[in-house]
Amino acid sequence: MSNESPRALITGNSSGLGLGLSHALLDRGYQVHGCSRRGCAALADRVVDVHCDLSDFDTIGPALDQLLAGVERLDLVALNAGILGEIEDMSRMSVARLAEIMDINVWSNKVILDWLLDSGIAIDQIVAISSGAAVLGNRGWGGYALSKATLNMLCRLYAHEFPDTHVAAIAPGLIDTRIIDTLCDLKDTERFPALARIHAARGTEALLSPAAAAERLLEALPALKDFESGSFVDVRQILAPEEYEELMAARNRPGR
Repeated sequence: MSNESPRALITGNSSGLGLGLSHALLDRGYQVHGCSRRGCAALADRVVDVHCDLSDFDTIGPALDQLLAGVERLDLVALNAGILGEIEDMSRMSVARLAEIMDINVWSNKVILDWLLDSGIAIDQIVAISSGAAVLGNRGWGGYALSKATLNMLCRLYAHEFPDTHVAAIAPGLIDTRIIDTLCDLKDTERFPALARIHAARGTEALLSPAAAAERLLEALPALKDFESGSFVDVRQILAPEEYEELMAARNRPGR
């Protein structure tokens, strides 16, 4: 058995959940490799890090070549980078804008997965950070929900091509990041009722800090392997089933 430290690759590690995961994995003795557009200045002396704009697909391969040079095994890959896009009715979202959201939230991950397949690196577990929005279909979450639903299927399809790796898309729950700041600044809760739930979560235990969300996600990793590879799993199904049931019951249904 190798005595080397476990290794993880995290995308979008400069802030939010990605930064929280980096801290939590470092505390567990991992060697963390990260890539993000801004770079991870907060952990500059502790992680192996490269700058990479995931909207520029041609730069992803060279960035990973540099970041993972000489790496033969990854215990965890966390495909975390993503954007919210606008909270708006689908009819008001242009195809061009939807394509931009899909590029970041879906197709950049395809480029990464293809690179990993070709690299020959042995990978134990891949988790793609999805969202409950992928299945709730709440009004206003158009581009984000579409991209995360597609990400879920991307994981299911790639599970066939990573037979020795457990692949899952996982919804981590509400996390206190800049996305939440943006959502709490939006006041049109009548047109977009799901905003009200997010506003109400501010200052409560339902809204986790990035550090707490990272700990919860890592706690759930072993149980993820009880699900079929390629599954979409909401972390609340594993660790907070009552919270998950409340979330599903509060779904913003059409015509209501």
